[in-house]
Amino acid sequence: MILKRLQLETTLADATNCYIIIDESTKETMVIDPASHSEKIIEMLEILGAKLKYIYLTHCHGDHTGAVVDLQNKYGAKVLIERKESENLRNPEITLNYYIGIPDIKLEKDSRVDDNDLIHLGELEFKVIHTPGHTNGSTSLYCEKEKMVFSGDTMFRGTWGRTDLPTGSLVDIIDSITNRLLTLPEDTIVYPGHGKSTMIKEEKPIYLELRERDF
Repeated sequence: MILKRLQLETTLADATNCYIIIDESTKETMVIDPASHSEKIIEMLEILGAKLKYIYLTHCHGDHTGAVVDLQNKYGAKVLIERKESENLRNPEITLNYYIGIPDIKLEKDSRVDDNDLIHLGELEFKVIHTPGHTNGSTSLYCEKEKMVFSGDTMFRGTWGRTDLPTGSLVDIIDSITNRLLTLPEDTIVYPGHGKSTMIKEEKPIYLELRERDF
């Protein structure tokens, strides 16, 4: 597997991590959260000889979706997004796109994914994990073979994502982290939507302290 991270600046938040994943045997490729600067993403895809198959969106916010339409138009790649989040994608008050002016994203009938769906990229397999809290349709993407999870804006190194935006919930995000992400193997590498990567074993102590004490 080939994994590349591009840090892309937007007007909404800190630089967004856009990930390019390539199956080495087939060159089938998935781009996760193409935030902006489509020319930088396209340049990297061309250098790598990538065959873009999927554009995966961990959630609908504009600082994760700004380059989607350009990639769609150039490669004809299919966008994948959680079912509820596909509805959020139509609502500018949830996407916050009015701050950026992002064009509408085209979704095909089979673009929607659900919890536990499997996505295949050549010989690689990724499992969709519904991790609401940052938004109600946020997801993470887990590859057991490569021991990695792409957590979007659900879990960052040392903290969790914002929950004060539309459809966000602190209760849900803590539940998603403690019951969906921290149950993954401890040596799983976490690749978040912003900031540096981390590992499940490094994050566990933070959330264990949040649990109710047994008297």
